[in-house]
Amino acid sequence: MAHARDGFPAYRGEMEYVCQGCGSRFPAAELYYTCPGCGGVFLLEDTRFAELTKTSGQTWREIFDSRAASKHSALQGIFRFYELVAPILEPGDIVSPGEGQTPVVRANSDLEERVGRPLAFKNEGQNPSASFKDRGMACAFSYLKSVLRQKQWDRLLTVCASTGDTSASAAMYAAYVGHPVTSVVLLPQGKVTPQQLAQPLGSGARVLELPGVFDDCMKVVEYLADNCPVALLNSKNSWRILGQETYAFEVAQWSDWETGDKAVFVPVGNAGNISAIMAGFLKLHRLGIISELPQIFGVQSCHADPVYRYYSSPPGERRYEPVSVRSSAAQAAMIGDPVSFPRVRSLAERYQALAGESAFQVVQVTEQEIVEGMLQANRHGHIACTQGGESLAGLLRAAREGAVSREKTAVLNATAHSLKFQSFQQMYFEDSFPPEYEIQPRQELINRPRQVRGVDATPGAEREAFVSGAAAEIMELLGLSGD
Repeated sequence: MAHARDGFPAYRGEMEYVCQGCGSRFPAAELYYTCPGCGGVFLLEDTRFAELTKTSGQTWREIFDSRAASKHSALQGIFRFYELVAPILEPGDIVSPGEGQTPVVRANSDLEERVGRPLAFKNEGQNPSASFKDRGMACAFSYLKSVLRQKQWDRLLTVCASTGDTSASAAMYAAYVGHPVTSVVLLPQGKVTPQQLAQPLGSGARVLELPGVFDDCMKVVEYLADNCPVALLNSKNSWRILGQETYAFEVAQWSDWETGDKAVFVPVGNAGNISAIMAGFLKLHRLGIISELPQIFGVQSCHADPVYRYYSSPPGERRYEPVSVRSSAAQAAMIGDPVSFPRVRSLAERYQALAGESAFQVVQVTEQEIVEGMLQANRHGHIACTQGGESLAGLLRAAREGAVSREKTAVLNATAHSLKFQSFQQMYFEDSFPPEYEIQPRQELINRPRQVRGVDATPGAEREAFVSGAAAEIMELLGLSGD
């Protein structure tokens, strides 16, 4: 694969929007969100992709492995997979404040023994804004920067609806790009953790809280995008899907490009991420970079499960219907009408045609299983959010149902950093979940601080007396004996 003189790839693709409803195509020079004809959502396609197949899979593996150590600023982060992401961008368009290359951390022997099979967490919380959303935002903002350069706009307002992570990422990337980009985020009032609310505020975004749930905010954002000159940054934006495909590329690279023995578990949420991951593995397979596709499992809470309901019906009887969501600890997945469901359906058909019906499945889990999945993961050294707990719960459910082989290594998507969701951990420890969550804490998983009084350190008291008194109380609590 040829490179320009500065080391940046010489290859340039030709991108088109492809409607997943009617199949209509539109050039990528303009920003589209939905098909003008049928209202369907898009996937982006490089019409010159066949040229990439002229390079062997082995050569591609060597290229991507070498770029993992690159110091070229435009080939770091997700853009080390430049040819597979958005190969119409120029080096100066690329926005990459450090996303991607998140670690895949193999579980310790205790957790693997408890689960009964090999597994690993991919820690997406180690992205700059502490969630997987940065992958898509890097691509979306790079495209917007390209548009700004070509059209010479002097103002661009970005807008998104969010349950927390999207707003944090969109606000951070907008702040990083700076003038002429500004950010507005719409949040469902009272349904975002304090940590997540703090992030867009800290990045300087204008934060607007609406009554209702995410689906209500999304409808307002869609209206704004259809009627006002704004850039929508939810996963309806197909440039975001392109960036999120790199999760699949990194899992494959971690696996030394051998993915047939892997099972990848992904919370469904708005269905953009699971769509992107399927699309990413399909690209790698088409280029011969991987020879076998991994199994992919979508996971949904029983409180927000429209995609599970669709796939739990026999193929000839399937009918997609939105659901009314109930409160969920996996807040980012509390979506009753996923925007990207048409992408899931289209990509799943292609995926299953290549690798069999069992290659793509959706499992349902309870809220109890989600929170306890998070707690169990983190008690074994991980930094999983509630969605990471949902992934572990999904693995356990798939294992009980015999849907995943014991020999496969499960790769679980911890979508965000655990610190964003500490309020749910606290609610579990304090047994303060409202009844609608249907969570009853188990005593063996509750952990609380215990006060040690020792000897009062009043003015004039001897420090030695305080130390010895506190130590004696601690020794009694811990069952320790002195020498």
